[in-house]
Amino acid sequence: MKLVFRWYGESDKVTLENIRQIPVIDGIVSAIYDTPVGTAWSKASINELVAKAHASGLSFEVVESVPVSEDIKLGSGKAKAHIEAYKTNIVRLAKVGVKVICYNFMPVFDWLRSDLAKVLPDNSKALYYNEKTVLAMNPTESELSLPGWDASYSQKELRDILAKYKGFTEEDLWSSLKCFLNEIIPVCEEYGVRMAIHPDDPPWGIFGLPRIIVDESSYQRLFALNTSIANGVTFCTGSLGAAIANDLPSMVHKLEGRIHFAHLRNIKITGERSFSEVAHPTKCGSLDIYKIMKALYDSGFDGYIRPDHGRMIWGEEGRPGYGLYDRALGAMYLAGIWEALQKGER
Repeated sequence: MKLVFRWYGESDKVTLENIRQIPVIDGIVSAIYDTPVGTAWSKASINELVAKAHASGLSFEVVESVPVSEDIKLGSGKAKAHIEAYKTNIVRLAKVGVKVICYNFMPVFDWLRSDLAKVLPDNSKALYYNEKTVLAMNPTESELSLPGWDASYSQKELRDILAKYKGFTEEDLWSSLKCFLNEIIPVCEEYGVRMAIHPDDPPWGIFGLPRIIVDESSYQRLFALNTSIANGVTFCTGSLGAAIANDLPSMVHKLEGRIHFAHLRNIKITGERSFSEVAHPTKCGSLDIYKIMKALYDSGFDGYIRPDHGRMIWGEEGRPGYGLYDRALGAMYLAGIWEALQKGER
């Protein structure tokens, strides 16, 4: 198992030097952020990113993410050209040592929250989701500041994209995912790369848009689309844990051999389809992080783990969910559990 840390490049307030000083961290998880979705990343940009990581004493073996374009998800327009560019990215990343590519297949929006700075009882700030608040908003008016929303699309672009999804069903999205996987997985197998799909966050449909990677049955269907071991998952506890019916330790065992990357964080369920992100330790939320990690250990997990979204603590300001301090605390907590699991067998 290797612990890694998300880094958003030179614009990130969290520096590579900061990350290097977290003693349990092996490497970074990053991407090329200045290239349009659906096009190939330049070799120069990739090499520069790798060089920066290595110069800081950090590995770079996981990419998060190589985005999947809306054309690919819709199976229309420039889908074929975008898939070819995706294949090029896989090859170029493999050649610099990347082993895992995290991606998602969520239409239009990435992870959604109703509040990016909810004040918790200890006065820390965290991401928060309330279904009623989200659904009361009109996405075409950008009334709510959410990832992949106002920063990525103009109001006109968002309206146009949403119009394309009108009448687009879960079955349509599954069909597009199958076509995508059958195109890219042979390339992954040839170059030793494993794809790791991220579950939908939250794990239910939003604004009439389909979401399909939400529970255990979703994964069974995913693997039936393409049986290659390269067709794997990013096991995100915060995303999957938002659905009370998901038994995460059990899911870990049933996904044995298919979890190539794990995002570990805790959430506190505050109501029906309502949750707050909290500190990583089990006592802070609704998820038993120890049991989840034990399930990973017992199932022989040998992939990559990163501490996921953290609170803003000690006066820190920065990208919501991606400050330094709380994620560093989370990394140390996760490393401590893993060491105890290892030494418990001796």
